[in-house]
Amino acid sequence: MKKQYNYHQSKRRLNQGLIALVFVMSACGSQPEPAANLTDQLELEVKDRYELTKIQFESSEMELGSLQQKTFHEVVKATGRFDVPPENRASVSSYFGGTVKDLQLLEGQRVKKGQVLFTLENPDFVQMQQDYLEAKAQLTYLKSDYERQKNLVEDNVSSRKNFLKAESDYNVTSVKVESLSKKLILMNINPTNLTVDNIRTTVQVTSPINGYVTKVDITRGVFLNPSQIAVTIVDTEHLHLELTIFEKDLPKIDVGQAIQFRIQEDKVNVYSAEVLLVNKTVDPTSRTIGVHGHLSDQKMTSKFSPGMYVEADIYSTSINKVSLPEDALVEIDGQSFALVLESASNSGYTLVKKEIIVGETNNGFVEILNQTDFNDSTQFLIKGAFNLITE
Repeated sequence: MKKQYNYHQSKRRLNQGLIALVFVMSACGSQPEPAANLTDQLELEVKDRYELTKIQFESSEMELGSLQQKTFHEVVKATGRFDVPPENRASVSSYFGGTVKDLQLLEGQRVKKGQVLFTLENPDFVQMQQDYLEAKAQLTYLKSDYERQKNLVEDNVSSRKNFLKAESDYNVTSVKVESLSKKLILMNINPTNLTVDNIRTTVQVTSPINGYVTKVDITRGVFLNPSQIAVTIVDTEHLHLELTIFEKDLPKIDVGQAIQFRIQEDKVNVYSAEVLLVNKTVDPTSRTIGVHGHLSDQKMTSKFSPGMYVEADIYSTSINKVSLPEDALVEIDGQSFALVLESASNSGYTLVKKEIIVGETNNGFVEILNQTDFNDSTQFLIKGAFNLITE
């Protein structure tokens, strides 16, 4: 409203001055056309000038600012998902078949390395323990006989044939005991502590890593075949980004560059990461390349899950450019304008509309290409220009 009042008031003063000018020029025999051209020029100057009181300026929360040096990045767009290293993912199975007896797992449950996941039952487990104990007992006798035959053959009391047989029997049984011992260990049975009194029909399958249960493929009472996957566990401690970029962008990407990304479910918050590895092989079908990124703050991994989709910006080259905030500029018919402070007093401000040649936009700032038209002390209206110019 103040702008309109000032404009009409200025126009009345302008017309009065022009009437007097016309009379003077008429008296001198001049033509009226130059006066009309001067009217247009002066009206244009009035329209491009804005006078504001301090009360108007402060109540509208306007702000003044100068040209700033801001870092502009060349951004490479990327998409991808969260993933974990292969060593942080485990598919749990059993080396030996059996019926699932005890199972108390839920998907999403946290488990620790060595924790019992489920129990298998099979009568064959008893036979294997029996074979081990029998072979172990036999080995004690055979060892004693081997040592006795060895002494006798050294004293030429016994034939070498008996010694060789004792040695062979001892070695064969030693191999059998060792083999059965390894099998018992795979069954989570400690052969050292195994006795006739603690032979059991069940074995416990434990977790090989710390992590979260992501899938349970068995139920109580089913028969689990050897090597059949029963439970899947993922450790999210080392969650990372697996991104893809187009082949043409590969020369712009390097290790250590900053990554800003958003998740699909939350477009507001922006998270930080950095490029750790760049794949050297181009996918022949999609013509894309993989980029491996690590989170800047590893404590943030609890907010994400493997497989979660992300959209990312990889910041490649960086350069400082003279710029203004986006709010300082108003676009009209393909041209950009800003309001420049012409004068300031105790009562208010006078602003003049100036054309701005703009370049790139980055993080809320616009590059100013005609910065030589201004100096370091030039003040721009960086907040509130749109409402004034478009009134």
